[in-house]
Amino acid sequence: MFSIDSIQAGLARHVPTTYQVGRDTRQAAVALILRPRPTGSGGETDILFIRRAEKDGDPWSGHMAFPGGHLDTDDESLIEAATRETQEEIGLDLSNTAMRVGGLDQQRAMPRDRTLNMLIAPFVFALHHEPAFRPNHEVAEVVWTPLEPMAYGTNHTHEERIISGTPTRFGGYRINGGHFVWGLTYRVMQTLFEALDDSWVAP
Repeated sequence: MFSIDSIQAGLARHVPTTYQVGRDTRQAAVALILRPRPTGSGGETDILFIRRAEKDGDPWSGHMAFPGGHLDTDDESLIEAATRETQEEIGLDLSNTAMRVGGLDQQRAMPRDRTLNMLIAPFVFALHHEPAFRPNHEVAEVVWTPLEPMAYGTNHTHEERIISGTPTRFGGYRINGGHFVWGLTYRVMQTLFEALDDSWVAP
């Protein structure tokens, strides 16, 4: 189920949910980057996360995320925005090193439990080969982790975060290095598993 070929076949059948874009709607795109795991290493496919740098005023400061960012006026499409932002953030040129596997449902941005007039389009890519990364000032760390434990819920857990001064418990995945994947990134991962298997049930 989690080989690159099976993921590509699953996403070929998926029609991503999209929302109407208004005059003031901000748009962004992110890249879910996959790589096949070496034979005999246990599991089939890894996915790439970044840990965002700490920054005052950034609602996603320090979070685990996917490379990506806002749609610029020079971008011809959301895919181009995801590709450009990935190169800027981690020095990876997806146009030369990866194939596009498919798209996922758009997500509404809801940082700190607030709904913004902002839509995020996730796109899935698979690397032909793994290059060296060159993270910029926006990225503190690049982390690879296997898909299977998240899909099967074996690394699903909860963590408390302070939201508007109130401790709030969130579900998420505990991945390599002890990092916690939650919020928007967690929701995107769930849409990936739902797109691959319509019988998949979230932990």
